[in-house]
Amino acid sequence: MNISEFAKFAGVSKSAVSRYFNDGYLSDEKRAAIEKAISETGYAPGTASRSVKTRVTKLIGVILPKLSSDSCARIAEGISSVLGEQGYELLLVNTANDYNKEIKYLDLFRGKRVDGVIFLASVFTPLHRSILSKMHIPVIIVGQRYSGYSCVCHDDFGAAYAVTELLLKGGASCPAYIGATDEDVAVGAERRRGFLQALSDHGIAVSDEHCARAEFSVDSGYSCARRIFKSGRRPDCLFCATDTIASGAVLYCRENGIRIPGDILVGSVGDSKIGRVLSLSTAHLHYHTAGREAASMLLSAISHPDAIPRTMQLGFELVERGSTDTSYETL
Repeated sequence: MNISEFAKFAGVSKSAVSRYFNDGYLSDEKRAAIEKAISETGYAPGTASRSVKTRVTKLIGVILPKLSSDSCARIAEGISSVLGEQGYELLLVNTANDYNKEIKYLDLFRGKRVDGVIFLASVFTPLHRSILSKMHIPVIIVGQRYSGYSCVCHDDFGAAYAVTELLLKGGASCPAYIGATDEDVAVGAERRRGFLQALSDHGIAVSDEHCARAEFSVDSGYSCARRIFKSGRRPDCLFCATDTIASGAVLYCRENGIRIPGDILVGSVGDSKIGRVLSLSTAHLHYHTAGREAASMLLSAISHPDAIPRTMQLGFELVERGSTDTSYETL
């Protein structure tokens, strides 16, 4: 879709569209019409069609939700390994899972201080859509699918399904789940959907009292596990959306005499360092590869700014460890 077609779709003039993307004055009515059209079409102008050309800086902005995250570190390493070879330097910024900071840094990078942005995304809001639509540089999304932008994501549904099947094949029949907010489509909604689909395929249901949603921390996983185990009937298997959440649940079990895997089987997604230490069965996601692919996509977008956005979904590997092996010594 070119600017003329988009302007016709939005019901405004080409000059109004140009002013919108270059931060010129617009009436509230025209701005609302353009933003509505962007949300419906995913339109973003090519660099060649913009009135302001981007100055080459050989700098790339990378927006991370958490510096201490094992997965984020692996993605950043993958990004650096590709871009470093091409003479680029990275500007890493940490949002601490604060969506307002994501908007702030996207706006900062929009000021043409970098040649492109790799955005490790979790939750998208109307503010995200608004600021992304005004970016004058290529943006690659990692970890989520987002219409109108090139993305590198994981098979979160498949990973959760495979881990849940592993738990059920171990003889479990009373499942529990600690997930994340559904606003995070990949980690929250898709992994929950995979968990529930596996249960459904085995004719098993999960009770509401055995479901909880955690923050992305060990402490939150611990608190959710405590809530589940004090709710009534004890579950015999637990799926956690991330290794970090699962590690908190494992800590709770250890402190309260709940044997893993003797009393409960535990599985998660991520294959982090802490998960390996705890011998967690998990789904290995290719985070380093995701970083490399995102960097390659960005280089391509810089060279070919009018290329059609594409989405790459990476697979996973099921890793079976002691937390689901009933012949294993209690963890």
